[in-house]
Amino acid sequence: MSAGAVAGGAPGPWGQAPAGRPGADPRALEHALREVAPERWEAYEALLQALADGQVWMLLWHGTPGSPDAQYGNMEISGHGYAPAVTSPEQLAASGWTRAHEVISGREIAASLYRTRWGLWLNPHAPGGGVGVPWADLRRIAAGLDRLPAGPLKLSEPQVPAQQFFALLERQAVEVRAVRSLRRAWVQPSVGEPYLAIGLDLYESSPPTVEAVRALMQRAIAVAPEGLAVSTVAMGDEYDPVALWMRANARPFYDREAGGRPATGPYPPVPPPPYPSQAGPGYAYGTQPPAQGWQGQPPPQQPWPGYPGR
Repeated sequence: MSAGAVAGGAPGPWGQAPAGRPGADPRALEHALREVAPERWEAYEALLQALADGQVWMLLWHGTPGSPDAQYGNMEISGHGYAPAVTSPEQLAASGWTRAHEVISGREIAASLYRTRWGLWLNPHAPGGGVGVPWADLRRIAAGLDRLPAGPLKLSEPQVPAQQFFALLERQAVEVRAVRSLRRAWVQPSVGEPYLAIGLDLYESSPPTVEAVRALMQRAIAVAPEGLAVSTVAMGDEYDPVALWMRANARPFYDREAGGRPATGPYPPVPPPPYPSQAGPGYAYGTQPPAQGWQGQPPPQQPWPGYPGR
């Protein structure tokens, strides 16, 4: 993953920067940041937890905290957008940033950025270039780190002997009219045990439908092989990396619109990857040199790709 050019702070897709609030001692975040290295996934998970519990100093390209025209700065790394931030007043001084900044909790900035697929880059001025947190991991922070699998994820077709489980799912899906199709994937998180994911493509998600699908899954899990961990994924979730992978790579094993048979024909278009690099079997984050032009001073302003400037 190579560094690209720094772009100026044109209007961000998330709108006005939210107001900051006091947070945890930044030393915990900075300690976790020092421990991060490639392939040290436990250390990276500790960084995400420290970010969730702490706060960051967002660099404002325009405006002041709380002002209508407040806009974050942005960086482009290998074609992926990141908003730069620092982790303490000391790091802010070391960065040489001369414009305004805004203090905000890690959870708040994670919730603001991930919905538009923007990541957060911590201390880009630091030796080695700091650490980037992709939007998929910001989503985990916003939703709860214990609720979503730890990336990078290795995803594949399941090879588990669970024919009775799949057959029961197919038979019962016929009776739940809201189920359009079912897909499956074998998920190996970077931290934690692998599990079978069932992708649920529903026509609608009213409370009665959710309850009917929950009951369907409970009945099927009763006949699953002992010790097999099973989770469900909403195929309509455009931010879930497992759902994105299944949409691109896993044909339905139940398809109501194909008469209950597995779908045939070409795969749908491949969605954009949730992590900066997808060259290998899994996703990856990285520590990178700062983007060209980062000298602790604002670079020349450029339009934000896809979002016209004011």
